[in-house]
Amino acid sequence: MPARSLYFTAPGEVRVRERPVPAPASGEVRVRTVVSAVSPGTERLVYRGDAPTDLSADASIPSLQGDLDYPLQYGYAAVGTVSAVGDDVDDRWLDRTVFAFNPHESHFLADPDDLHVVPDDCSLETAALLPNVETALNFVMDGRPVVGERVVVFGQGVVGLLTTAILSTFPLERLVTVETVARRRELSRSFGADESFSPDGVRAEFSPSESSVDADVPTGADLVYELSGNPEALDDAIDVTGYDGRVVVGSWYGEKRSDLALGGRFHRSRIDIRSSQVSTIDPDLRGRWTAERRFEQAWQWLCRLDADRLVTDRFALGDAADAYRRLDTDRERTVQILFTYGQ
Repeated sequence: MPARSLYFTAPGEVRVRERPVPAPASGEVRVRTVVSAVSPGTERLVYRGDAPTDLSADASIPSLQGDLDYPLQYGYAAVGTVSAVGDDVDDRWLDRTVFAFNPHESHFLADPDDLHVVPDDCSLETAALLPNVETALNFVMDGRPVVGERVVVFGQGVVGLLTTAILSTFPLERLVTVETVARRRELSRSFGADESFSPDGVRAEFSPSESSVDADVPTGADLVYELSGNPEALDDAIDVTGYDGRVVVGSWYGEKRSDLALGGRFHRSRIDIRSSQVSTIDPDLRGRWTAERRFEQAWQWLCRLDADRLVTDRFALGDAADAYRRLDTDRERTVQILFTYGQ
């Protein structure tokens, strides 16, 4: 069977292309992919044509060195088995189960230093969710939750739910999530949210008063995460944030712009709005934290969070067009999609 690779070729269009199975060079290994995970937020933007085409796909990942213009390969959560090794690679790599930040394709070549051996007690499907857990950890680290705080998380997709699950282990006063899809609100509560609201409901619940600056107990949320992928939600996130509160923007909006009302209460509220993105460590943490240390934490949290519950759909790679149509149109049922690779 030839090797197969997924390409985004135009807005709303993907193709699976065939090529010969590659042979590893002297310092490489070949991995036969068993499962790969779709990144719902980013890959939906790429699929729709909403990602900025002049932006690099991800300079921190060797397999994603191009830009986001069509046609392109994308994806960064592949799990498989080492099926061949080059002359200069230790034979002990053969048959190891590994994770790689690699696009969706059935076979790929890699430097062994870029691979991560999957622990024996971790299933292949679970391992494919590792980047989502690492991203959620990064959001929590950037938000710096404090004992007794009121925290609100907008967006309960895959990363939003995992962020909620990690935050639920902190001694917070209240952990509230915001989501338009009823099923995801139910999932959110099962992942540790005290309550989950629609956008209208959370505005009624968290409405900072004009006098909250002088109040003994300031109103509004202390810490708010915007993880919905919807630019309009950022305005709502600011609205529910109290005096001197923090808003962490983890969403990537691509080409979509956010229209913010930064007059009125915001002007006097000293709200801190900051971006958070997993490709780098917050400068304030770099004295003791590296990407490798955070990655090791992600492995540990992956086993704790029961992340398999997030998988709602499995598609053979050959049915990728159906998978992305489902991702784009059915948020009520679809949370996490996995691609499987029959060999």
